[in-house]
Amino acid sequence: MTIEPGRILVADDNLINLKLLRRMLEEQGHRVATAEHGQAALELLHAEAFDLLLLDILMPELDGYQVLAQMQADPILRYIPVIVISAVDELDSVVRCIEMGAEDYLPKLLNRVILRARISACLEKKRLRDKEQLYLKGLERELAIGRQIQAGFLPDRLPQPSGWELAARLQPAREVGGDFYDAFPLAQDQKVGLVVADVSGKGVGAALFMTLFRTLIRATSNLDSFTHRSDGAFAVVDRSDGGSTSVATLQSTFALTNNYIADTHRQSHMFVTLFFGILDLTSGALSYINGGHNPPMIVGPAGVKAYLNPTGPVVGLFGGIDFRVQEIHLEPGDTLFAFTDGVTDARNPSGEFFSEERLMALLAQPAVSASDLLDRIEADLQAHIAGASQFDDVTMLAMRRLNTSEPGVHIGLTHSLGLTD
Repeated sequence: MTIEPGRILVADDNLINLKLLRRMLEEQGHRVATAEHGQAALELLHAEAFDLLLLDILMPELDGYQVLAQMQADPILRYIPVIVISAVDELDSVVRCIEMGAEDYLPKLLNRVILRARISACLEKKRLRDKEQLYLKGLERELAIGRQIQAGFLPDRLPQPSGWELAARLQPAREVGGDFYDAFPLAQDQKVGLVVADVSGKGVGAALFMTLFRTLIRATSNLDSFTHRSDGAFAVVDRSDGGSTSVATLQSTFALTNNYIADTHRQSHMFVTLFFGILDLTSGALSYINGGHNPPMIVGPAGVKAYLNPTGPVVGLFGGIDFRVQEIHLEPGDTLFAFTDGVTDARNPSGEFFSEERLMALLAQPAVSASDLLDRIEADLQAHIAGASQFDDVTMLAMRRLNTSEPGVHIGLTHSLGLTD
């Protein structure tokens, strides 16, 4: 196989060897530069782009070992392949150089055929590595675009109705993820829809289904002219008075979303664990369906008061399922705290989980605001992870009912993708 000629640097303090190598390489079509010691070689490597370095071991100023060490420490130079030029009695030194990152070695008594073969092999690997790096950079750009698009599916600003506080956090484990949250007004702004969800899987596939699930939930929660019947069908109801019920909205939203995914995307085997609650801002009544999601909690001044356990299975696997609606009441000072399993399943470098017990202990401590509560949990979570790779997306949402003595909060909080509110 013919290899495209490359740009090669030869570093050797022996001028005869230097001239011989240069002539042989140029006869093979390569473009060649030379350096008479290690320091000069490094300066040229920083100044120009080379495909290969032929490196003598024993040189003045910087020897071959020092050049290799500095190249390995450099994020750019470390990817330039190095062939060590050695004498017959320097094999131990050759082994050391290869352990330090050199690709191959050549004896100083050069054979033209061997020289061509070794250099061709190194250049081929270099070109393949360059293509791989180019592909990875393109992939990173695409993922960055995907992350930006996905961020657009989260609310830019969270509603802050008088007498209530709402805050949320989302930290993907990868560039894009399957977690999402949402909050949006319903019923002439007298109610607010609250969503926390976790799509199965990781990465791009989960992110694509995240956008689909989120769009379906937003769209179907406003289809007030339909309600879901127990036989799996839909009945038209009269909404002319504008008084749609939370129960009907929840049931129709879950039924339409679940049946669409199960029927249209059954071969993908994708599903979502989904908590969707509709909060009456006047009374504090929270109607909700929990489709296989981690139980959100109602947290009072003394700690956790109630768990909002699943009222149905995960959404999207099987059609025609009835999801039960439950209701609970938030008193002044209570907080609805919803989260994904990326919180409790977060691991430290030793593999230990963050755990629900640790989360419960944090929830039991008084918080001055919903945002303060999430800040506390987020800080403790990061301390636990302690630099370990994040295993799963982390999402939290807190809706707090203020005491009558507390002022209403009207500040809109920006959603977080790796950032805090």
